[in-house]
Amino acid sequence: MRIYTYLSKKVGDLTIKYSNFPESYVKRSFEQVYWRTPKGYPQYTDAEVSRKKFRFTTNRPWTGAFARQNERGTLRKKVFVEPIKEWSFFKGDRVEILVGKDKGKQGIVAQVIQERNWVFVEGLNTHLRVVGKDKEFPGIVVQNEAPLLVTTDVKLVDPESLKATEVEWRYTEDGEKVRVSVSSSRIIPIPKAAEETTDYKSKELYIENPEKDTTADEAAKITFSPKLRTFEMDIMEEMGIKEDRVPAMSYWY
Repeated sequence: MRIYTYLSKKVGDLTIKYSNFPESYVKRSFEQVYWRTPKGYPQYTDAEVSRKKFRFTTNRPWTGAFARQNERGTLRKKVFVEPIKEWSFFKGDRVEILVGKDKGKQGIVAQVIQERNWVFVEGLNTHLRVVGKDKEFPGIVVQNEAPLLVTTDVKLVDPESLKATEVEWRYTEDGEKVRVSVSSSRIIPIPKAAEETTDYKSKELYIENPEKDTTADEAAKITFSPKLRTFEMDIMEEMGIKEDRVPAMSYWY
C-alpha cells in the first residue's frame, strides 16, 4: 500500500542545489506572509498568517511565474505526493519509460522536480502545445516533454544489461555511499550533469566573478578579531576618543 502526503512548503534539496542560491534566500523568495506580529511588542502573542501549501510545477520556486501560480485564492485541486526517503534519480541518468506511448524506450533525464517526484526525459513522453494563438494568428505548435513519476513511470537502466532495474543505496569499503543495481549489483555512478546549476555546467569549469564571488584569497584573509568590548568602544578607539569621566555610584537593593 502506497502512502501519500499533501504538498508541503518545503523545497527539495536538488532544487536548492540547482539554484546555487542560499537556502534562506529561496525560502524567503517564495514564501507568502499575509500578516505577522510586529517585533518588539511583548503584549502580543507571536502569530503569523501565511500560505502553508504551495503548488509546485515546472517553474522554479524563486521565479515570478511560481508566485503567480500560487497567488492568494488560486490554490487548485489538492496534489498528493508519495514521500521518497532516498532520492535516486539525477539529471543525466539513463532511464527506461514504463508507461505511455513511449513505453520501453530509454532516454536521458533532462530535468528533475523533486517536490513532485517528477523527471523529464529528453525527447520522450512529449505532447503538443499551441502558443500565441489569437483571432488573427493561428499560433505556433511546440513539442514539450511531459513529466514522469519516478515511483511508477520510470526506472534506472542497469549499466551492464542495459535493462530497467531497481536500485539500492549501499556503502563501499571506503565508506562512500553509492547507487547499486539490484539485478547485477553493479554501481550506477551519479552523472556529471547532476552538478549543473544555473551558474555552471560543472564545478571545475566555473570561473570566479570578482563582482559576485569572494575569491579564495580573500576568503582566507582574517578580517575580524574578537575583542571583549562593545560596538561603542570600537568606535571610540577608531576615532581616538578617550573616556576620562568617572561614572556616578549606583546602588541596587
